[in-house]
Amino acid sequence: MGQEFSTARQSLVRRLATAIFGAPKYLKDPGLFHKMSLIPVLAWVGLGADGLSSSSYGPEEAFRTLGSHTYLAMALAAFAALTVFIISYAYSRIIEHFPHGGGGYIVASHMLGPDAGVVSGSALLVDYVLTITVSIASCVDALFSYVPQAYHVWKVEVGCALAVLLIVMNIRGVKESIAVMAPIFMVFVGTHVLLLLNGILTHADRFAHVAAGFRTGLSHDLSSIGIFGILMLFLRAYSLGGGTYTGIEAVSNGLQIMREPRVQTGKRTMMYMATSLAFTAGLLLVCYTLVGISPVAGKTFNAVLADTLFAGWPFGATIAFITIFSEGALLLVAAQTGFVDGPRVMSNMAVDSWLPHRFGALSVRLTMRNGILLMGIAAILLMLYTGGSVSALVVMYSINVFLTFSLSQLGMSRFYIQRRHEDPQWVRHLSVHLVGLILCATILVVTTFEKFAEGGWLTLVMTSAVIALCYLIKGHYRSVRKGMAQLDEALLDFPTSGIRNDADPCRNDLTAIQLVSAYSGFGVHTLLSILTTFPKTYKNVIFVSVAVIDSGSFKGAEELAALESSVQQGLDKYVELARRLGYAAECRMTVATDVVESVVEVCKELGEQYPRSTVFTGQLTFRLEKFYHRMLHNETAFAIQRRLQWDGLTTVILPIRVSI
Repeated sequence: MGQEFSTARQSLVRRLATAIFGAPKYLKDPGLFHKMSLIPVLAWVGLGADGLSSSSYGPEEAFRTLGSHTYLAMALAAFAALTVFIISYAYSRIIEHFPHGGGGYIVASHMLGPDAGVVSGSALLVDYVLTITVSIASCVDALFSYVPQAYHVWKVEVGCALAVLLIVMNIRGVKESIAVMAPIFMVFVGTHVLLLLNGILTHADRFAHVAAGFRTGLSHDLSSIGIFGILMLFLRAYSLGGGTYTGIEAVSNGLQIMREPRVQTGKRTMMYMATSLAFTAGLLLVCYTLVGISPVAGKTFNAVLADTLFAGWPFGATIAFITIFSEGALLLVAAQTGFVDGPRVMSNMAVDSWLPHRFGALSVRLTMRNGILLMGIAAILLMLYTGGSVSALVVMYSINVFLTFSLSQLGMSRFYIQRRHEDPQWVRHLSVHLVGLILCATILVVTTFEKFAEGGWLTLVMTSAVIALCYLIKGHYRSVRKGMAQLDEALLDFPTSGIRNDADPCRNDLTAIQLVSAYSGFGVHTLLSILTTFPKTYKNVIFVSVAVIDSGSFKGAEELAALESSVQQGLDKYVELARRLGYAAECRMTVATDVVESVVEVCKELGEQYPRSTVFTGQLTFRLEKFYHRMLHNETAFAIQRRLQWDGLTTVILPIRVSI
């Protein structure tokens, strides 16, 4: 009765999880990658939204910084649009030469070395947490522009609730979450095209007045603060408006989710994003100037602009509300980028052992669940810490963005210098990356200097802490690999003697079911431990392995086929070794994202086929167990043991000692 109740409860929990997060993906579906990949328009929605939505706060911050010197806004608009195109073109080159994604982390790691890579990757991780936080906070600000002041005390709570909603949507799947948000994106594009064209066309007669104001303002400032003072003022406004460019790298990071041919899809998506961002950010600054926007308590500049421009229209208040509501909703879509690209950066770093390996794992929905949860929880904590202050978050956000941008441009500059004898156009490409490097480094230095006391210090502390943690994790994994290498050296090619056994395993003989991964000294050590601990006991040895689909292998059908082939080759080597040792042997393999579930199913089938069987698996054991070992080394063996013993299959964990 108790077992039936437990089974029913597990079934209910499973159905509830499926309803919320979606059903598992069928891994053998030949069209799986095509179904999950994004065409340019959807990629523009999912990844370009981060760049486009930054027009909601970047231009406003730049315009505010000008203060009374708004005559410089037109020049600022031109420079903003030019900067968007320069950085976008530079990242198009990155897409072309690094087609498997990874963006700034991969470029820095390959071109500047692993130390630069971990700095870039750590900055990106903090950046994507801030992407989520600042986008949600800006979304809440935009939406609350039309809510009475008395209700503004609930901003942080609403922001946290939206973060939880995005966590659930992204665990369901990237394409599914983007498809839901696509109509929001299109409403934003339509309403803002209408807003900006309305501002330009209905105020075209003010261009002459603005030009006259430029001459008057410039003449006044030349006599009061001089040309150097004007340049510093312009540079400060340009740099502190750097939030405008913060989402540009997202496309190069997220190439894995794009439809083949990925390079062409990525470059087209980058073109869509660059054009839409340059158009929107540049014309917003122009409209601020033409209309003469001034701050209104509780409202964003864009809300004031929409109210002003649509005031005389039929249903003008409704149109203005829809415009700003779509802006707030787009900012929510932009937070999506942090959930798409942040876990991918984490997985790339996990593959390189900078982060726990479990962050490279995929869920049954083929999403990086661990990374999504960590990014979402960190964003909620930052939301609570800053009280949802967009000004503070944008400062923190911009510093890490331009640190990564600068390293990427430096890496690509070195790339083209190294290829100067092979690429006839290397000078043209190099010049673009050098200009991008100068612009990004300038914004980084000015923003850090100006805003260090206003939140910049916290970004530097957070990023430094992540970098230090990465080095500690890397050092631990390096020590473990040295211990494992000793096992490989001692055991992989040891000689055998005795009579070879090529017979098939007999159903009624005692059978050892050994769980293995790749062919290594670890697996060989486990096999020899079985045979020496239980001498002349087992007649059959069945090797079981799971081809684990993680973020490193989930890049296309070819990668999956290579993974299966590699796992099968390792199993064949284990079978060959067991037969040379005189045992009847065979192997079983399955492809999955969850090792425990898959192994339990296979072992239960083998338990029915070979009723006198025992399951064996190895587990790393350290001389002094530390609190972080369970985080860095999965507890798969113990989870499998618990499940199989509940199902009546004897399971033995053999310790593999590693001295570090």
